[in-house]
Amino acid sequence: MQFKGRTVLAFVLLGMLASSIITVVLMSPGNPALSSALASILGTSNKQADMNSTSGANAAAAKISDKDMSKIATTYQLISQSYLNKVENDTIINGAINGMLAALDDPFTSYMDQKEAKEFDESISSSFQGIGAEVTMENGKVKVVSPIKGSPAEKAGIHSEDIIISVNGEKLDGLTLNQAVMKIRGAKGTQAKLEIIRAGVGDPIQLTIVRADIDVETVHATMLDGNIGKIEITQFSTNTGDHFIKELTDLESKGLKGLIIDVRNDPGGLLNVVVEICSQFVSKGKPIVLVEDRNGKQEPTVSKGSSKDYPVVVLTNKGSASASEILAGALQESVGSKVIGETTYGKGTVQVTFAKELGDGSNIKMTVFKWLTPKGNWIHKKGITPDITVEQPDFFKVTPLTKKADLKINTSSDDVSSAQMMLNATGYRTDRSDGYYSEQTEAAVKKFQQAVQLPVTGIIDSATADKLEQAVIKEIKDPSNDLQLKAAIEELNKQIVR
Repeated sequence: MQFKGRTVLAFVLLGMLASSIITVVLMSPGNPALSSALASILGTSNKQADMNSTSGANAAAAKISDKDMSKIATTYQLISQSYLNKVENDTIINGAINGMLAALDDPFTSYMDQKEAKEFDESISSSFQGIGAEVTMENGKVKVVSPIKGSPAEKAGIHSEDIIISVNGEKLDGLTLNQAVMKIRGAKGTQAKLEIIRAGVGDPIQLTIVRADIDVETVHATMLDGNIGKIEITQFSTNTGDHFIKELTDLESKGLKGLIIDVRNDPGGLLNVVVEICSQFVSKGKPIVLVEDRNGKQEPTVSKGSSKDYPVVVLTNKGSASASEILAGALQESVGSKVIGETTYGKGTVQVTFAKELGDGSNIKMTVFKWLTPKGNWIHKKGITPDITVEQPDFFKVTPLTKKADLKINTSSDDVSSAQMMLNATGYRTDRSDGYYSEQTEAAVKKFQQAVQLPVTGIIDSATADKLEQAVIKEIKDPSNDLQLKAAIEELNKQIVR
């Protein structure tokens, strides 16, 4: 099963990746500058160092004192021999590793056991099973960073910055990020009942999602009116670069005059892939990204490609993170492309995966570098500011209805407020959107029920709520309501020489 194109911003729950966090990951030493920097970290002079070399791990281990090793060994023995309950060896060892990494206070550094590591590899290459959202750990809470477009739960309604507090009745407090993700993910056809806290909404939101197989299709291209092309990138996975170049070449063969690169709600991915894509637009020798190590040494990654003779703009929002921000920054500063939409997430670090060092199929993904834009700007926790700021209509982010109880006249709730926003968005005007079920709200509901051939009661029951949500999804999917896309087209039309 494949999921194509942009789906709903407001009602989408997306494929939960095994990585669980937005990230730029260096998976192979394909870039000489990065390999050189990595070689110094791993303690080898080989400029094309294998990032999985064990020399660095052994060098680091040699610095642990005998006293420190004795404390660790004693703690292990106390747990295995004296603790009230018997504990598996793997549980103790994995807990020790998680504890060391947790001491770094870095949500982008994590340990993956064998199962988690396997799912991580799958998530950046082919397909996986899940419900679909990129999440991170913030202050001990599982926070949604970005809904990746295209998922089996189109109507579920996960938003960026939602906090997931429980799955199928199990609280996520006290779990590591990967442990929480394993609770959320699951076999195709099973349900994930999520309890979510959302800013501005009083009560927790209950959502039920059916998990499914998700084939990661990361590049979607189309030719718009006026020979303006649009390429949407949902994630920078293993084959994304090849697919992007193929689609770009196809658009150019059809007379492309201007290009929109859409990385809204793209949470990141592989560093070498975003460099490959940027090289299609950045002139040869110009910087795409600067990578800085722990000692402040910077290594530029420069383009080996060439510039284009047509204008390019980039669409972003607050769900555009990491590799998406590298692309936006490179095109903004090294090409002069306009960035349009919203300020991006603000994640300016690079992770390296260490699998061979552990030797048993598990993996550590660790923050090793920071990255900077071509002009040396570190956008971490700040994001990239668009050249043209455009917000989407409010109904793009409307909260789905909980359906806990019927909504009727003279009642007040967050659900009523959401319903009023949906009614107004679909052309059934109410006199307010503050959550009070007024007479005009009831009249709008009756008109809507009549239009969709439901019993005309003026009461929003579950059937009416479902139809109302479907109607809003249709409005969100309508390109004529996409104000950011319209602004991008308008900007390109100004730049295109006809």
